[in-house]
Amino acid sequence: MNEKSELLRKRKEKIESLRSMGVELYPNDVSVTATTKSVIDRFGDMDNEDLKGIDEKFALAGRLMAIRNFGKAAFVSIQDRDGRIQGYIARDKVGIDRYSIFKKFDVGDMVFISGSLLKTKTGELTVEAEEIRLLSKSVRPLPEKWHGLTDVEARYRQRHLDLIMNPAVKKVFYTRSRIIKLIRDFMQKRDFLEVETPMMQSMAGGAVARPFKTYHNALDMDLYLRIAPELYLKRLIVGGLERVFEINRNFRNEGISTSHNPEFTMMEFYQAYATYEDLIVMTEEMITLVAMEVFGSLSFDYQDTEIDLSRPWQRLTVKEAILKYSDTTPDILEDRVKAAQYARSMGMPVEDDEPLGKIIVAIFEEVAESKLVQPTFVTSYPIEVSPLSRKSAGNSEFTDRFELYIYGRELANAFSELNDPEDQRNRFAMQLREREAGNEEAHEMDEDYIGALEYSMPPTAGEGIGIDRLVMLFTNSPSIRDVILFPHMRAKMKATT
Repeated sequence: MNEKSELLRKRKEKIESLRSMGVELYPNDVSVTATTKSVIDRFGDMDNEDLKGIDEKFALAGRLMAIRNFGKAAFVSIQDRDGRIQGYIARDKVGIDRYSIFKKFDVGDMVFISGSLLKTKTGELTVEAEEIRLLSKSVRPLPEKWHGLTDVEARYRQRHLDLIMNPAVKKVFYTRSRIIKLIRDFMQKRDFLEVETPMMQSMAGGAVARPFKTYHNALDMDLYLRIAPELYLKRLIVGGLERVFEINRNFRNEGISTSHNPEFTMMEFYQAYATYEDLIVMTEEMITLVAMEVFGSLSFDYQDTEIDLSRPWQRLTVKEAILKYSDTTPDILEDRVKAAQYARSMGMPVEDDEPLGKIIVAIFEEVAESKLVQPTFVTSYPIEVSPLSRKSAGNSEFTDRFELYIYGRELANAFSELNDPEDQRNRFAMQLREREAGNEEAHEMDEDYIGALEYSMPPTAGEGIGIDRLVMLFTNSPSIRDVILFPHMRAKMKATT
């Protein structure tokens, strides 16, 4: 019998013993009046004499994380959502019967403890138990050295254990929730209405990406998990809501990496009578506000690199970024043949009929993207890669669009919206030709959306912000899996005999 099986056997023996003693293994009749943090915050600085003068009993509950037995007494460590506190269990205080039951408790069990407070000789605030009860028996033992696990996939697959054993992981997700609340409050203070749009759509639109496909039996039709909420949110602008935002999931049938998960969270918002330049200012204001709330500073370390969010942030066009971070010359970026040759010289695959705009963006992603460590707005994207963006007034081959990069990662994508229905139809037709040529990520022709534009959409700017990547930045997390509670994982290989 291996060690794990032996531990399970001993636990099950304790369970049967407790049952024979009439102990309820999973009761639900306690009232908790405090958390570990609330008790420590109020009384942690008091000495023992002051604590003796407090005529108050404290009832806490949590998970047993450590037990140190000393015969007729024991010290325990109890962990709840806020932290840990020490408990002192003395046989003379809780009674012989309760103490004999307590002796069958294991690390990992959920317990209830109530009593007064004292300070030990080492100065640790401690709950002196008058009562300790089992709330939920742990059948399986906790991992002994979870902190030292090198198999990060085990942490992602068993997030419940990761959260129990690693307080830093729990802090990441509390910070994530706080960031989302800060963003939501920011938007609502600016008169944006929070809305919800369909997760299942009859046509996958609003982005250039491959969708997940499903089927609705009752309606007898194919549906797609949305790749973006964009086209529905812009219908709301047509309808007169003028300022809308949504924080929710998108789904893209793409690869998994440190910055990509097939299911991810974005905030997408649209503002009538605004331009992409207005959104540059708004984005700076939003992200710096979050930084000040999280760090109390606009400067912080991310993966051993100092990030400085002091405004204004750098602005570069796509072409300027290429010229700044490569040996490319302006003439190369003006000629499709030269651009294709340059791209191929770097080992990039280029189709014979690849348009110049797409080649330029591919070169940008290869030579410049990773160099954009400090916050940078990259503007003037070619029309070929921006099917929903408004053409630039000065050059119709480019669009009024920006992407925000920090630490070499795209965090946001925004543009002045295309609201000319005829131009939009032509853009969809361009995408359709790409689709027919084999590009499965190209946009389909969306007649219903064009019909909505024909009722007149006001001049509008819109933006999508990757919440997961923003949380990565503000929690110093190297992988997107570290900020998603249950990231998608490859199926486990079945063991063979």
